[in-house]
This record gives sequence, structure tokens and C-alpha cells, in this order.
Amino acid sequence: MSGAHRRVLGTAALLLAAALLAAGCSTGADAVENGTEFNFVSPGGRTDIPYDGDERKKIPDIQGESLMEQGKQLKISDYEGKVVVLNIWGAWCPPCRVEAPQLQKVWESYEDKGVQVLGIDVRDDDRSFPEDFMRDTGLTYPSIYDPPQRALLALQGYPRAAVPSTIVLDKQHRVAAVYLRDLLASDLTPRLDRLLAEK
Repeated sequence: MSGAHRRVLGTAALLLAAALLAAGCSTGADAVENGTEFNFVSPGGRTDIPYDGDERKKIPDIQGESLMEQGKQLKISDYEGKVVVLNIWGAWCPPCRVEAPQLQKVWESYEDKGVQVLGIDVRDDDRSFPEDFMRDTGLTYPSIYDPPQRALLALQGYPRAAVPSTIVLDKQHRVAAVYLRDLLASDLTPRLDRLLAEK
């Protein structure tokens, strides 16, 4: 390989890395989860990954302590029969702080329709920081407090560097979509409407 060819390849790799960093606090180019239940691949660095029909697989019953109610345990199975929007976030992450009010809009619009928004707060070692953020921003949906990201270990390979990211589960708690980026309410509502309409 010539030096010029190597320089072109190196420049392309740097541009790709810069684009991925711009998409959020941190994401991976190819997200692969090789567990026995949920298995996803993001070819070519895609950040929006839908699942339909037999592609949908269940995830383990992720659980952990409530951020705002110390001692209370939260888990996905608490929301049986509901569509779940599982959002991985941190108060230290600027895109997460922009995204959170959008998720609150989703929560307020869809709570009575059968949708549960559930956060997983990661990498916030000082608990008061995310607590204050939730109070100051007026967030009322629950979050699991998980600084070391132990809850995500159940996903065996989920790209833990992808913050913010969101996993949308159908009524059977199978993965219907993964978003490895920050979202607007309008990004979620069409999919939630479709999932709610499913029998």
C-alpha cells in the first residue's frame, strides 16, 4: 500500500470517528450484542435500528435502585403489558440534558396510553447531581441509579459507551428499536403509536 493510500484511509477513519463523536457523548461505530436473547448489529455505524416480527428478541429483566427513591427497586417487569422506553443517560452528558425534556414530553403524552419511560442514570458518582437535575428539569419518569452500569451487564455486549441511547420495548418487552443517539419526542412518537396499536 502506498503512503498516499494510507493517508487517505487514515483521513477517512478520522472523519468517521469525528462524526460519531458529534452524534452524542460517545457511541460505537458497529454496535454488536451477541447474547442468547437480544442480538443487534449496527452496520456501517447506523444509529437508528428498528426490529420487526421475528427479529424482536426479549431482554433480561433489567433492574436497580431508584435514583429518586433510595431503597426502592425498579425493574422492567414492573411494567408488564406496557411499551417501555429505556433511556441510558447521565447528568454529566450535555446531549442527555437536552434530550431529557423531550422524554418528559413523551412520558406526559403517553403515560395514560400504556407507555413507560424508564431511565438508567450512569457514571454519576455523586448522586446529588442527577437528583438535582431531575428536580430542576421537572422530570417525573423514574430512573435506575447505576453509576457503574451494572444493569447493562445483563445485555452482554450492549455498547455501554453509547450515552445517550434508548431501547424501545414492545408490550412483550421485546426490542422494537435501538437509538444510539439523543432523541426528540417526534423521533419516538410514530414508533410508539405503532407499538401501542399492536395486539
